[in-house]
Amino acid sequence: MRLLSMILLSIALLGGGRPADAEVSFCPGLMKAVGPKLAGRDAAFIRSYEPGADESDLPLGLSTTAFVYDNALAAIALVACDRVDQARTIGNALLHAASHDRTFDDGRLRNAYRAGPAGLGAALLPGWWNGRKNIWGEDAAQDGTSTGNVAWGALALLTLHQATGDASYLSGARQLMDWVIANATNGADGFSGGFHGYDPQQVRLTWMSTEHNADVHAVADWLFRLTKDGRYQDAARKARRLLDRSFRGDHFLLGTKPDGSLADDDLLALDVQLWPWMAVPDALAWRKALGFAERALAVDGGFDFNGDRDGVWVEGTAQAALAYRMVGDPAASQRLLAALRDDRTPSGLLNATRIARITTGLSIDPSGASKIPDFFYYKRPHLGATAWAVLAETGWNPFTGARVP
Repeated sequence: MRLLSMILLSIALLGGGRPADAEVSFCPGLMKAVGPKLAGRDAAFIRSYEPGADESDLPLGLSTTAFVYDNALAAIALVACDRVDQARTIGNALLHAASHDRTFDDGRLRNAYRAGPAGLGAALLPGWWNGRKNIWGEDAAQDGTSTGNVAWGALALLTLHQATGDASYLSGARQLMDWVIANATNGADGFSGGFHGYDPQQVRLTWMSTEHNADVHAVADWLFRLTKDGRYQDAARKARRLLDRSFRGDHFLLGTKPDGSLADDDLLALDVQLWPWMAVPDALAWRKALGFAERALAVDGGFDFNGDRDGVWVEGTAQAALAYRMVGDPAASQRLLAALRDDRTPSGLLNATRIARITTGLSIDPSGASKIPDFFYYKRPHLGATAWAVLAETGWNPFTGARVP
């Protein structure tokens, strides 16, 4: 086993962090999927999902949807693949959307936009025509603004600023972080969830997410390194206090409930165990959460989203592949990446799951009003899963903009 690890590590080092054989790389698949949709356009969003092998079309609620999180990840992954021009097309769409909202003028990003060219006017939101009711339909969660998604948009812009030196991307990232500070500050410990619902009367989400605060910490710390603005240092410290509070010795809780009390210990999520220490490199004790994930969330061939272990969550398994690389276990990383290559589809994207559907134990309604665990992942080609596979393969930490040694 040690010999295999050394061989794999040598291959990674000789390849400069990129696989030597393009046939086994995830970068060509990402470019196959997004390249034609970005070509010749200054600003555009990419649809997050494609129909699965047994589907002729996507459900109406996803048919036009380009989630900000997926697009931010895709932009970062394109930079990791040395496709900066294509990444800029998504970054420009993020800049446009944050400054051209149909209702609000405070610099926010919505959770999703309509896939396609950004245009010149107000950024279009996803939706569909309901022929039975003869009305235009939209999704309340997609119309809302998640603090974590705003932070991911900022991470994409910071990555582009690092790659290009273009000051507009740094200015855009500052605008998004300033929105978080102004609208999601929740006492001394961390940042709240954001807003949910339809325009113009959206509901403020008072719970705090470990995942969101890891994202915010990464943005604030990056901005402080660049600008030395004390507001960003304060924001990073605030986010870290929530992360410290959520860490239970060997694993992280989801965050807090709307009343500020900690989330239930039996609610688990894989990314919550990985992102905090990816985003806070000096928190070495937090890396124990990877061992917890192995014990509580691992399944044959990868990792599940939550503790019911009903199947492989491809996106999270790619995150774990990067996590293993970060802790110095390239053999474990390569095993997961090898399995992920079987998840590729003719579109170039990886499926979101290996079985027809996996559960998360969470509700689609982020307001907390619904207690029904109805948020599922399905076996459909997924932009976000593919982007994480690229990041794992290239050794790119999206929270810091640095390649993993």
